[in-house]
Amino acid sequence: MRTEDRQGFEAALSEARTGREEGGVPIGAALVHEGRVLATGRNRRVQLGSAIRHGETDCIENAGRLAATVYRRSVLYTTLSPCFMCAGTVLLYGIPRVVVGENRTFEASESLLRDHGVQVDVVDDEECRGLMAAFIRENPQLWWEDIGEEG
Repeated sequence: MRTEDRQGFEAALSEARTGREEGGVPIGAALVHEGRVLATGRNRRVQLGSAIRHGETDCIENAGRLAATVYRRSVLYTTLSPCFMCAGTVLLYGIPRVVVGENRTFEASESLLRDHGVQVDVVDDEECRGLMAAFIRENPQLWWEDIGEEG
């Protein structure tokens, strides 16, 4: 991992840990603009009873309204490869780069993002994989619900 990515990645990972402690899906995200963390978020579908508060969408919501030029010079860090909904958010706001903690557990949209010019870098982080493996083992039905599938 690049040195300049450490802060954003750690912020996303911290959110994933918090989500797990709250009983939610352990996926976190951080939006970083020119080296400064603008917002963080975590999957809060369980905590908020929400259908759409994945880590990435929660992070973007927490960032609030930003100028298009800010998004276009930002990086989104996420502990798990984005679903199509979250990838759509990246594309809508023109975020040029996504750093993914791991994609072994789930991967759906990386080729879509790349096909639209987004740089996708996969870290393949052991802690991210471990958080997801433990969560899925303990909460399989919640996991299937989160990704819109039946287990």
